[in-house]
Amino acid sequence: MTQRYRSRLSGPLLDRIDLHIEAPRVAHKDLAATTGAEPSAAIRARVEAARQIQRQRLEPFGLHTNSQMQARHLKQFCRLDSEGEKLLEMVVDRLGMSARSYARILKVARTIADLAGEERIRQPHLAEAVQYRGLDRKLG
Repeated sequence: MTQRYRSRLSGPLLDRIDLHIEAPRVAHKDLAATTGAEPSAAIRARVEAARQIQRQRLEPFGLHTNSQMQARHLKQFCRLDSEGEKLLEMVVDRLGMSARSYARILKVARTIADLAGEERIRQPHLAEAVQYRGLDRKLG
């Protein structure tokens, strides 16, 4: 995304987008490679399992997915260990993220942990979620 185009997007609008990453071009040799990637069926099973975890966790609140969580749910279901707290504090301070961006990172980290079958959000989940906020890094 060019800087000129990016400058047309307001911070509040970007805050509402959970994932913004750049996808580099893929070389033909990589597209034509016959090495096996993870089968779609395996990915689907993992996603369905994560969605079931979310439904069970959030059903008492009338919610279905992590994206629907509000601040009170984040405090209950997105608790971080000390390493995670330090990482998120550094990221928020360095990039000057808004409260909305902070919440989005926690929701995405919760989803990444669910996909990994983990009950708690760990630092790698949080670091991956931060990586998906590419435009925040470029604007911060």
